[in-house]
Parts: sequence; structure tokens; C-alpha cells
Amino acid sequence: MSSLLLAEDLPAEIDVARETVELSIVMPCLNEAETLEICVRKAMKFLRDNEIIGEVVIGDNGSTDGSQGIARRNGARVVAVAEHGYGSAIHGATMRCRGQYIIVGDSDDSYDFSNLMPFIERLRQGDDLVMGNRFKGGIRQGAMPWPNRYIGNPILTAVGRQFFRCPAHDFHCGLRGFSRSAYCRMDLQTTGMEFASEMVIKATLLKMKISEVPTTLDPDGRSRPPHLRRWRDGWRHLRFMLLYSPRWLFLYPGLFLMVFGSIGMLRLIRGPMQIGAVILDVDSLTYLSAFVFLGYQATTFAVLSKVFAINVGLRPWEPRFQRVFKYLTMEAGLAAGALLFAAGVGLAVAALVYWKVRAFGPLDPRLALRVVIPSALLLMLGCQTILSSFFLSVLGLRARRPANSDLADANK
Repeated sequence: MSSLLLAEDLPAEIDVARETVELSIVMPCLNEAETLEICVRKAMKFLRDNEIIGEVVIGDNGSTDGSQGIARRNGARVVAVAEHGYGSAIHGATMRCRGQYIIVGDSDDSYDFSNLMPFIERLRQGDDLVMGNRFKGGIRQGAMPWPNRYIGNPILTAVGRQFFRCPAHDFHCGLRGFSRSAYCRMDLQTTGMEFASEMVIKATLLKMKISEVPTTLDPDGRSRPPHLRRWRDGWRHLRFMLLYSPRWLFLYPGLFLMVFGSIGMLRLIRGPMQIGAVILDVDSLTYLSAFVFLGYQATTFAVLSKVFAINVGLRPWEPRFQRVFKYLTMEAGLAAGALLFAAGVGLAVAALVYWKVRAFGPLDPRLALRVVIPSALLLMLGCQTILSSFFLSVLGLRARRPANSDLADANK
């Protein structure tokens, strides 16, 4: 007879000392009566076979098919999570976990809960986040639709690796493990499918120790369609990564437009330019000035969106950003905006003098617009800089908000 104790078997006075529970296996659940029993049994058998003091926790998202009773009859603990969403179900259950380590997996019998030792071994060695890799472990026939396998997952993984330098090669594997302390530091905020992406991205940004282990993916055992919607949820993941990376969404495109537009403007201000049979003149100068302005706006949005993401907890605070803000103050922005605006006024006065010399009569647009267009651009850039400085200052008024500083506190 094994000497193993499950979390439910622990006396009340021991249960308070949560560090005695080594592993919590978390499963999000929404009407999973067909497969939940086999998942819980596999997880409980894994704990017994490997003599791990642990628990199985079900994050129930409002099931109406009796999933809660099935989970309890098989020894799992059920945590009711009122807020709907994949991320909400996992977060609600994780906040009630008692384990030092936590492994999360879907309750559709697509992941093998009887083979979790590779995750435990990496966590015991000090890794913060251990990702499963289905492409290394094996994807059974019919387990993953070909668009997901050959298009969706590879593209989203490549985007995540490029944007954030994430080491994971299977960005959206649903089986993953992490330490409780690492989860507290991540302070995840999203509630839907984006939760999976946020976890990997934030762990990377926080420079946590991330590793991968092979895992298998089997066809799920449900007769109904999965909750996952291929194109909708794929777009939500991609959109989240774009919004989470203001460099790629705003900064790099903005800098390109500014540099390209500025070089073109400097050349055309001197006079027309011929490229083969094409002559570029003031009409091209107008569009190039628009490129500069749009690029400047995009670059400004990169700064504003990053500050906002930091303030609401989507991104961790970066020390180098703090150093930049020593110089990027509202006063500095107002001064820069005033200089740009003054330069625009100066060019406008020069254009007015030029018109006055010609007795306010008709002007050659090919000459006049070479002064008027840069003047208008500088006026707009000055106003944009001043307004953005005020808005950045508003975002800098950081409000105090609770963070997941300690999962144990949430259970008191």
C-alpha cells in the first residue's frame, strides 16, 4: 500500500502549509462531461504512481452537463469561475491551487496526464515555465486540423519568436507547467484564448527560465465540436501579439515612413527629380510629407501604447524605459513641440513675404509649395508633439492596483 497522500487527504493543519503540496494539475472545464472523468483519473493515477503529493483542480466555467459532479466523484477539487473565458478558468483555478508547481492542460483527453514527469523534472530543476512541444512529441492522426498544424501554429510561433525572442517552438501548446512564484510574477491580465500567448510572452520579457519537453497530442474524445474557433482565435492571438509589441506594430513602420518621407522631401525641396521617364515634383512632395506625419504619429503611438501596457500590467516595467523617461518629460516634449511649431511659423512667414513681394498675386505653385508644404508639416508635427506630451504625462499618473503578489494570499 502506497504511503502517498493526495492534497484532499491532508489534515487541515497541514493543508494551511501549502508548500507541502508539490503539484497542482489544473484543467479548465466548460461542459466536458464526456472526457473529464478519464482526464481526472489519469492525473490522479500519475500522482499515485509517482508518489507525488498533489491535487487535481478543475476550473469550472459554468458547466451545465454535470461536469462538476464527475470531477468531485473522481477526487478532483472544483473551483467555480464566474467570469467566462479560457484564461479566466485557468486563472481562477490557479489562484486556488495549493501546489508549489502547477501543470495546466485541457480536459478534452487530447493531452496525456499520465505522463507529466518530464514537466516535473524540469520544474524541480528550477525552470519557471515548461512548455510542451507537440511537434517534437507527436501529433496523432486527426488530432490537429492541417491548417492549424501547417499554417496557424507555425506562423504564430514564428511571430512570437521574432517579436519577443521567445524560445518556445510550439507557442500554443495547451499543456504547460510553471512554478507558483513564477505565475505570481507574470501577473497575467487577459481572460480569453490570448491568455496562452500572454503567459509565454510575459515569461520571456521577465527573463524567466523557459524550457520545452516533448508531449503528444491525441484526438479529443468529445462528440461535440471544440470550443476553439480556428480563424477567430488565431486572429485573436495574432492581434494580441501585435498589440503587445508596439515596436513591430508602430515603431518600425513609423520609423520607415519618417526616414523614407524625410529623404524624399529633402530632395524634392531643391527641385523636381526625374527617374527614367517619371518626373517627381510638388505632388510627390505632398505625399512624402504625409508619410513623415503618419510615421511620426505611429512612432508616438509606440511610446504611448507601451506606457499604457505597462500601467495596466500587460507588460513588465523595464529599467531602460525608466532611464528614457528621465529625459522624455512633458516639459521636454512641450519645448520640442514649440520649436517645431515655431519653425513652421517661420516658413509660413517666409511664404507670406514671398507672396507679398509679388503683390499678393498669382504664384507659381511649383515654387510656393516647396515652402508651404514643409511649413504645414512642421506646424502639424509641433501640435502633435505638444498634445502627445500632455497625454504621455496623463499616462504617467500611475494608479495603484492589486497584483498577484502571492497566490497564497488569495486563498486566505
